[in-house]
Amino acid sequence: MIDPDLAGRLHFRHRLPTEEPLPPGRHDLGLFAERDAVLVVPEGLDPRQPCPLVVLFHGGGGSAERILPMLEAHARTERFLLLAPQSLFPTWDIVIAGHGPDRERVAAALGHVADRFLLDPQRLCFAGHSDGGSYTLSSGLANGDVASHLIVSSAGFLSVHLQVGAPRIFLSHGTQDEQIPIDRSARVHVPALREAGYPVTYAEYDGPHAHQPAVVAQAVRFFLADPAAGR
Repeated sequence: MIDPDLAGRLHFRHRLPTEEPLPPGRHDLGLFAERDAVLVVPEGLDPRQPCPLVVLFHGGGGSAERILPMLEAHARTERFLLLAPQSLFPTWDIVIAGHGPDRERVAAALGHVADRFLLDPQRLCFAGHSDGGSYTLSSGLANGDVASHLIVSSAGFLSVHLQVGAPRIFLSHGTQDEQIPIDRSARVHVPALREAGYPVTYAEYDGPHAHQPAVVAQAVRFFLADPAAGR
């Protein structure tokens, strides 16, 4: 039997909050001395009502600061929590050698947020661009009991050793992407995911290796739609 840790399983479970919620704004969570996780709390969010959460993974060589603009304005307008973990090394461990310390760092950040906000298990999304998209897809399929939705932008690969749950997937890719050509990534992944039984919404756009505002807005609507509508 495969080791759940090596397969990327997160040691996280939903629970009732026991700590005081954080006020609106951007917060370094104080979990790690370097490359700490960052949480955006919007104005007007009731921390004791089920809160939607997006966990946003940066690209290779990236950071929370660089990836947060992808979704921060949406988080503030639509009132969902936005958590940006950071890889220990310049990119995510799965890209380098397989699941390792980043899995533990993500679980610790999720636990820190769950101790302060009542999270909505039907609206907990993993999202990411480029290497972060690959991490989203790989980690999300192994943790579909945690992530209800996946927003995958310009992912290069997926590495899945254990499938748990059935997260709904929004996958997008630019047709002019020269860094990760679409023919060897999205156009391969989408049929394979659908054949495996995953519900996939797919968006191609005429653009390079960069997320597009209109497509990101479409992905946010997909995430926040009534969960019953997808049944």
